[in-house]
Amino acid sequence: MVVFTRFGGLINQSIQQPLKAAAESKIPENVKSSSVSEKDTNIQEPWYWDPDVVPKLKAEYKKNSHVRAMPLYAVDPKYYDLAEVNRQARLWSGPNNKHPWYDAPATVKVKRKKGLCNLNIEFTLGWPPQLVSEMLTNPRNLNFFRLFDREFRQRLDNKSTKVLKKDGPRQITEVKKTFRYKLLGLSIAIPIHLIIDENHQNLTAKFKKKKMMYMKVFEGSWKVEPLYADQERLCKSRSRINGEEYKKCSGGKGRIGSKVTMEQIFQPCSLLNVPPISWFIREITIKTFKNLLEDLRQFVIDMHKSSDSE
Repeated sequence: MVVFTRFGGLINQSIQQPLKAAAESKIPENVKSSSVSEKDTNIQEPWYWDPDVVPKLKAEYKKNSHVRAMPLYAVDPKYYDLAEVNRQARLWSGPNNKHPWYDAPATVKVKRKKGLCNLNIEFTLGWPPQLVSEMLTNPRNLNFFRLFDREFRQRLDNKSTKVLKKDGPRQITEVKKTFRYKLLGLSIAIPIHLIIDENHQNLTAKFKKKKMMYMKVFEGSWKVEPLYADQERLCKSRSRINGEEYKKCSGGKGRIGSKVTMEQIFQPCSLLNVPPISWFIREITIKTFKNLLEDLRQFVIDMHKSSDSE
């Protein structure tokens, strides 16, 4: 899979088959980068190469291509069927996507107790679980979130990544991000420093702050589960089934989307955890989460629209 991002009004993403031409020594023109920023090339690797890319071609990619255009994965392909994920991406895209699928905005439930604010979040996306997991971690800084300004910076940018531990499907990563928002017409950038403990086999993750301005507590978790979008239409069943059963009863035509459940817990630092300042920080933080989730939903919707028009 090669993920391309283009700047403009809408962000388009196209999915290509894994590169099979092992004998080719040149990278296709459409993945070459005319300019590669120093910041992007210095992002360390928490990602995994497409196993079909031979060393010679990999070297060509590293030499000439932007990191966003390389055939890389955020989720280790040892723990899932890569060919099946690519097939599912095609089912969701272009002329194959004949049956409309609506992803409602995220449901966010808020609870407050003893100074802590707890968000319980659920949403669905018409896109395979492994690719949704990449959207949530986004180590290569692909443009999943709304462009913030004319410099093409996103609302949420990944600044650096470092793998601290790798143990089978478990990966612990130190991540530095920047969140941008506007307050009273002023652009504000908030640095976020997290430790993410994820499992590439069951697509779960836990995270907590290492350092974050204005926050005493900032932690949470997420889980991405397969959503058998065409089960009722093609399988005539509402009972729980697994992937193999779904593929068989749908004749291989059933799309697998994603159901995401998240929990976010935060508490402003002591000096700011008093009314009315604490009320303001809580509202800004809750609104921020909703905006980021809406960005992901709109990205998938726009991607489906763009693939339909191609």
